[in-house]
Amino acid sequence: MNQSAVVGAEDAIVFIIDDDSSVRRALEDLLESVKLRVLSFASTQEFLRSSRPDAPACLVLDIRMPGQSGLDFQRELASVNLHLPIIFITGHGDIPMTVQAMKSGAIEFLTKPFREQDLLDAIQLGIEKDRARRQDATIIAELRRRFAELSPGERKVMTPVVGGRLNKQIAAELGVSEITVKVRRAHVLQKMQAQALADLIKMAQALKVS
Repeated sequence: MNQSAVVGAEDAIVFIIDDDSSVRRALEDLLESVKLRVLSFASTQEFLRSSRPDAPACLVLDIRMPGQSGLDFQRELASVNLHLPIIFITGHGDIPMTVQAMKSGAIEFLTKPFREQDLLDAIQLGIEKDRARRQDATIIAELRRRFAELSPGERKVMTPVVGGRLNKQIAAELGVSEITVKVRRAHVLQKMQAQALADLIKMAQALKVS
């Protein structure tokens, strides 16, 4: 990837957390040169207190800072369900630290001094990953909205339907007529906007309906 490959990602944003002001300025200059929005912070606490744009993003994080370390902050973000692709930068990296960061989901671990292009490549990957995650979250939210519109009876039918049970089997299990099962099944497909049973099965898997 060359630097121009990042251009066009104006909707995305890169967060930088580093206690070294000279490093923050250098990173800001680099990312702004390829038309990326940047917000930088001197500490993890400052980042958490900030009002952050709702946009595809990634986090460039110094691993060694006064107070909370980058690895500790990575764990904290996961515990509060804040999912940001993380690129660690450090001047004091070692193999165990790198392994720990990558096992916890970091997408890159760069030791200073690093090539600018390596950072840009990692940022591009991080933004793409976050954009895909956000799109998936939007789809899941819509499926949950549709599922919430199902009546209790329709939900009781949906589970065995996606499990491959026949209408007559479902009717016997629920103690209702086969016609009732057919009607509810049709309503489930309609409300979930599923064109076929295969679509409904995929939706149920996404919703973890078993």
